[in-house]
Amino acid sequence: MALKSATATIPIVFVAVFDPVALGLVQSLSRPGGNVTGLATYAPGDWIAKRIEILRELIPGASKIALLVNRGNQMQRLLLAEVPSTEQSMGVALPIVEATTADELDTAFASAAAQHADAMIVFADPVTTNQEAPRVTALAANHHLPAIYLFRQYAPGGLIVYGPDVADLLRRAGDYVDKILRGTKPADLPVEQPTKFELIINMKTAKALGLTVPPSLLVQADEVIE
Repeated sequence: MALKSATATIPIVFVAVFDPVALGLVQSLSRPGGNVTGLATYAPGDWIAKRIEILRELIPGASKIALLVNRGNQMQRLLLAEVPSTEQSMGVALPIVEATTADELDTAFASAAAQHADAMIVFADPVTTNQEAPRVTALAANHHLPAIYLFRQYAPGGLIVYGPDVADLLRRAGDYVDKILRGTKPADLPVEQPTKFELIINMKTAKALGLTVPPSLLVQADEVIE
């Protein structure tokens, strides 16, 4: 958003933006309409509901699933709009625990545990990704919370990862840059949505949590960490 406000002429290619239309980065996916284009992480469908379905395959009785969010993140605020309808349609409670800074992560996990959450969905955010990812998975383990994450970087310690293949998005972004350097205008390059999704299951973490991964879930996995 800062780049868009800084220039209306220099081409900008984004990677892994949740919903660029809702955020106001482009006019539409098919016709970006300006100097900004790129690749989104959003694909049509219920984002939260899909992750609940995966968790319930592993924990059939899960009725309370905490959402770890940062309300300071505009993309996450968009996702939270799904919560009331998802709670009603899936018969699940989705208490929200917040961390707007890394210092608040401990409190957020403690809150989820105090509310007796059966599992957790971790929203992707600079507060929880990159260098904080090992800390987030460690907190989930310490509080005995089965959690599902969005990106591969959580896989070494995290229970389940389900989300777009970011490496694929980055490679495809290179194609955008190439076309722009050859003269194509960003306005003429439609925003693309993810085409490859990864499901990664960490069996070591599952065992530590006392969970048995059903064969129905294992066969769906793109990668199983032993």
